[in-house]
Amino acid sequence: MRYFQRRKARIEIVPMIDIMFFLLVFFIMVTLNMIPATGIDSRLPVSTSAERLESPQVVISLDAAGIISVEQQPLALPQLTALLRERGAETRVVIAGAEAAAVGDLIAVMDACRAAGVTRIGMATRTLPP
Repeated sequence: MRYFQRRKARIEIVPMIDIMFFLLVFFIMVTLNMIPATGIDSRLPVSTSAERLESPQVVISLDAAGIISVEQQPLALPQLTALLRERGAETRVVIAGAEAAAVGDLIAVMDACRAAGVTRIGMATRTLPP
């Protein structure tokens, strides 16, 4: 009656560890692809007297062609004013203008911010390497 003898059950750990590592790598790769790119596609002007400001609530990017965008959504000046008016007068704004952006476009963006009641406006720059 040796054929009917029950074997003791075993849990194989090595394949379970392999599966857990595979799932960990999979979720890390998926999470990295879910994080949106928040970079600004422009070459910022250089400043030697720039100061670090508190983190902005709205970053307005202005490219060399005069296109205004907030969170990678292109906006016209009236839309920008309406967006900032919704956020309130205490909103901190940073304008990231390209180095080749026209001064007139920069002034128009600043005027749109002022028309919305925003008074805390900063300019994004880069520092010179030491």
